[in-house]
Amino acid sequence: MIQLEIPAKFKPLIHQAQQVARHVFRPISRKYDAREHAYPVELDMLAAIMDGMNDAIAHTGVGESAGAGKLKQDNKPLDGIHNGSNMSTVLGLQELCWGDVGLSLSLPRQGLGNAAIAAVANDEQLARFGHKWAAMAITEPGFGSDSAAVRTTAVKDGDEYIINGEKIYVTSGARADAVVVWASVDRSAGRAAIKSFVVEKGTPGMEVVRLEKKLGIKASDTAAITFTQCRIPASNLLGSADVDIRKGFAGVMQTFDNTRPVVAAMAVGIAKAALDRTREILQQADIRQDYQTPCHLSSQTEATLYRYEADWEAARLLTLKAAWMADNNQPNSKEASMAKAKAGRIANHITLGCVALTGAIGYGEDELLEKWARDSKILDIFEGTQQIQQLIVARRLLNKTSAELK
Repeated sequence: MIQLEIPAKFKPLIHQAQQVARHVFRPISRKYDAREHAYPVELDMLAAIMDGMNDAIAHTGVGESAGAGKLKQDNKPLDGIHNGSNMSTVLGLQELCWGDVGLSLSLPRQGLGNAAIAAVANDEQLARFGHKWAAMAITEPGFGSDSAAVRTTAVKDGDEYIINGEKIYVTSGARADAVVVWASVDRSAGRAAIKSFVVEKGTPGMEVVRLEKKLGIKASDTAAITFTQCRIPASNLLGSADVDIRKGFAGVMQTFDNTRPVVAAMAVGIAKAALDRTREILQQADIRQDYQTPCHLSSQTEATLYRYEADWEAARLLTLKAAWMADNNQPNSKEASMAKAKAGRIANHITLGCVALTGAIGYGEDELLEKWARDSKILDIFEGTQQIQQLIVARRLLNKTSAELK
C-alpha cells in the first residue's frame, strides 16, 4: 500500500529547515536581491550547522551527505522500503526555498555538483570531494539545452586529463570549492564520450571570466568559466572512463536523475511560499476559501487558488515519487523529468498568478511576491528546460531513442 505521509524520522530535518527559512533566509532575502554578486556572509554560520545535520543524518541512516544520494546502477530491488538521502534532500529543500531560492543555492556544500558527485563517485572520490562545495558546469555558448552538444574536451595525458573549453551559467561557479565539468574525451565518438570531471578551485588554467546579471536568484552567483590547458588528475573523472557506444550518453545523464528532483523540490517550495502569502493577504481583505463550496460556485479568486493548490500538490507528489524511486533502486529518469517539468511550470505559473491575484500589493517591492515571481523562472529553465523535459518523457513513454524523437 502506498503511504503518502512523511516518515517521522524526517520531522527534525524538516523543522530545522523551516527555522532556517523563516528566521535566517526571509529577513535577508531583499538585502541580497538588491546586492547582486555580494556573498551572503550570514550563511557562513549555517555551514557548520548543515554539516552537523548531514553527519547526524548519515549516522542514523536517513541520508548520506549534502545533496542527493548515490544512484544505484543495477536496478535490483532492495529489501524493504527505503527513505534515504534523496528523500531527505528534497524535503529539506522544499522548506529552504520557501524562504529563498537564491540563498538556498548559495549554501556552502549544497551545490548541484554535490548531487552529481554523490550520484556516481567511488569511495575514494567521496572521501576527497564529499565535503567540498561543488558547482555543476554543463552549458556552453551556442548549444542551449542540448547537453549532448558539449564541445569542451578532456584529453588523457599520462595520469592527467587536459581540459579545454568554456562553460556558462554555472550556478555558484565563483564561490564553490570545485566544479563538476562535462567534457568529451573523444569528439569523434559523439555523446558516448562525454564524461564528468571534478576541477578544484585554483587549478591552473581554470578562470572565472564574468558573473552574469540575472532576472532572479540574485543572491546566487552565476559564472562563466574558461578552461585553458587545465590539467587535473585522471582520478578526478567521475564514473567509468570507458567510452561505450552501446550505452551512449546514459552514463553521464544519470546524474540528472538525482538533480532534477532537487530542482523540482525548489520549485515546490517557492510555489508554496507564494500560496501561503497570497492567502494571508486575501484574508486581510476578508476573502477566505471555503472548501465546502464547489469550485464553480466560488468566486473567481477562490477558484483560481483551488486550481493552484491542486497543481502544487501534483508537483509535490511527483517530486517525492522521483526521490523515493531513487532511494529504492528503481529507474526514475521518466519520473525525474515529469517532476521537473510539472514543478518548474507550476512554480512560475503560481507565483505570477499570485502577483495578479493580489494586484498592486503583490507587484511592489514591499512584498516578496514580486521577488518570488522573478526567482521562479529559473526553476523552469536550468537542469533542462520545460521543452526538454517533455521530450524526455515522450521518449520514455513511446520507447524512442533521442535519434528517433528529437
